[in-house]
Amino acid sequence: MISIDLAIDLGTANTLVHVRGEGVVLNEPSVVAIVKDGTNTRVLAVGRDAKEMLGKTPGNIVAIRPMRDGVIADFTVTEAMIKAFIEKAKSRRYVARSRLIISVPAAITSIEQKAVREAALGAGVDEVYLIEQPMAAAVGAGLPVREARGSMIIDIGGGTSDVAVISLGGLVAAQTLRVAGDKFDEAIVNFVRKRHNILIGERTAELIKVKIGSAYELDEEVDIEVKGRDLITGVPRSIVVTSVEIREALSDCMRQLILAVKATLEKTPPELSADIIERGIVLCGGGAGIRNLDVLLSQECGLPVFVAENPLLAVVDGVGTVLENLDNYKKLLI
Repeated sequence: MISIDLAIDLGTANTLVHVRGEGVVLNEPSVVAIVKDGTNTRVLAVGRDAKEMLGKTPGNIVAIRPMRDGVIADFTVTEAMIKAFIEKAKSRRYVARSRLIISVPAAITSIEQKAVREAALGAGVDEVYLIEQPMAAAVGAGLPVREARGSMIIDIGGGTSDVAVISLGGLVAAQTLRVAGDKFDEAIVNFVRKRHNILIGERTAELIKVKIGSAYELDEEVDIEVKGRDLITGVPRSIVVTSVEIREALSDCMRQLILAVKATLEKTPPELSADIIERGIVLCGGGAGIRNLDVLLSQECGLPVFVAENPLLAVVDGVGTVLENLDNYKKLLI
């Protein structure tokens, strides 16, 4: 019998699992496919297999994302998802006792914290600790979070964007915005519908965002062919969408993000502001992959902005670092 310690970045879009001593062993979409049989429901697939079913299932099978805006939307399904991911991470090892650290949004309420803890305990874990996502992201990005120096991080996930100024192991100023990857996709779906009378799905919108999404004008604008259902004729049709159009689609989301960054900077004490002017802002999370987002933020805020070395893995790397050095980082936990 062995003890196994885990760190989980429980995201709205993806869940990543870090095993102590082994690193990141799992990176799968936060999607669960369930079968409805009368009043009974059972889990059919979790993660990548379930995501393949999104928008393609018959009436009795539903592919859902149990996390919405960074918090638990469906408690029972989230518990089943965490349990399935933990089982995958354990990979048939017989475990006597396990500890788990989970990252949560900075603005999470005590009720939402309790829901996350209970879901993890229900999945068979003995001890559960929580850490705020911007704090974990800052640790993962290599920022000196325990020093008396101001560090600023922007973590754009699937459900939430966290903007935070950190010093001496605490969040000095922070703001959680429910405008992130999912809202970007939604904005693209709405734009294509209004501009081209074509209805596209979430997965197509995500593909457009990844391939040609940008926050600031590109040196060379690009385009992509998109297939969807014509809202007038009702038949499938292909169109070409440009990066200029997608930038227009995302403009309102970007404006809200800029306002959140400026509001956080306004709440920052002058001494820490001086550190941020010197060190700049670090950008991480899936949203950091949007082209020229760092350029737009730098221009709007008048500060240097850098994308973290591994933006997608910053949070799980941070939670993993805390797990591997629990005695040193225990004060960072909620």
